[in-house]
Order: sequence, then C-alpha cells, then structure tokens
Amino acid sequence: MIELQGRKALITGAAQGLGKAIAELFVERGARVMLADIDAEGAARTAAALGAQARAVGCDVTRSAEVAAAVAAAADWMGGLDTLVNNAGIEVVKPLFDNTDEEYERLMAINVKGVFLGMKHALGPLAASGRGAIVNISSLAGVNGVPLFGTYAASKSAVIQLSRTAAAELRPAGIRVNAVCPGFVGTAMVERLIPTVEAIVGVPFSALVAAKQLRLGTPREVAEMAAFLASDAASWTTGSHYILDGGLSAGLL
Repeated sequence: MIELQGRKALITGAAQGLGKAIAELFVERGARVMLADIDAEGAARTAAALGAQARAVGCDVTRSAEVAAAVAAAADWMGGLDTLVNNAGIEVVKPLFDNTDEEYERLMAINVKGVFLGMKHALGPLAASGRGAIVNISSLAGVNGVPLFGTYAASKSAVIQLSRTAAAELRPAGIRVNAVCPGFVGTAMVERLIPTVEAIVGVPFSALVAAKQLRLGTPREVAEMAAFLASDAASWTTGSHYILDGGLSAGLL
C-alpha cells in the first residue's frame, strides 16, 4: 500500500469525480489535502466529509489570481506544499469542426491553461519542500486521435507535453512531474457523454466499453496511480505519462 503520511497536497477539481476520489485516497493514506474547485460549496461538502485532514477553497483554474490564492491558502494552512494534482477539466463531445469558438476556448482554458497556472504558481512551495511532486490528469485521448473528442484530445495531449517539459525544467529544483492517462472511467463526465456517443456511433456504450477495455475503470484505480506518483516510492519517476485503459490502446482491433 502506497503511504502518503505527511504529504501536503492541493487537488483541483476535487468536489466530485476523479478529484474527489484522489482526495479521499490521499487522506486515507495520511496526507493533508486542500480541495480546490470552482464549485466551492461542493468542495466544502467533500472536505467536511473527509474530516480534519481536509479543507476547501473556491478556485477557477482559468484565473491566475485565483490559482495563486488557492496555492497560498493551501501552503498557509498546511505549513507548506509538496504535492499538486491538476485534475480540473471539462469535455466536449462532438465532431471536431462542430465545436464553436466559445467551446474550444473554454475547454482549452480549463484543461490546458489551468494545468499551466497550477504548476506555475505552485513552484515556490513545491521547490521549498525538497520533495515536490506534480501529478497532471491527462487522458488516453491525449495519446491518440479520437473521433468526437477532437478538442478534448488536443487539450489532453497538451497536458502530456506540458508535463514532460516541466519535468525536464524542474528536475534541478527537485520537483517531479508526471501525467495519468485514463480511458473510460465511471464518473459523471462519462455518464454525460454516453447519449451523444450512442447517437453518433449507433452502438450501446456498454458494448463499446466491453469490447475495447472490458469494463469501466473506477475513480479509485486512477487515484491509486496518482497516489503512487505523489509518493516517495516514485522518487525516480518523472517526465512520464501512465495509461490506465484495461488494454484498450494495446491492440488495433
């Protein structure tokens, strides 16, 4: 079992879904966690359920000042910061050129700029900790071209490349940076896209998942990978992206 005793983590998009699962596991393994989310009330409810080891802060990850304030609030409360999980993200599911300008710009602002700002503003406390770790939540869609997920795939590919470059540049500061690339996971985000995918593809989503990756992944499984990458057990691990997809990307058919 990966231990996170004494870790001081800031997790974005933590009110629900993958962020919530990561926060829950981190607290279970001994970390203190600041949950940041644009849904401040949702983040507060989740933090309250986690107890004294968790607190919440409202944060729009597209706004530099709000990200800086969330980092400061986390470091002030915990007496430092050694772990950042950039999880906040949204999806758009439609043919690539059916995306409106507004949809494209909002998705890139949250999924890409949000990761950039998180890393930028957390650099000081992460470096000061002497064991800084950044875990960026990307997607399997960031590794391959994916019909219906074109803008989302582009944003998640950008997350991988931001992670790789940051890992190289921040290595002298003792900060590790890695990305996690899940396939389809049982979250509200995936539930939202099912009707659209079924309408366009003409195949039940459950049959598609069963054929490609056997089953939906669980938020807990993604959280376990995030916990490993944040932990001292991954002390020689940086600049990589880890695919969790039940074998979906391993075969062509």
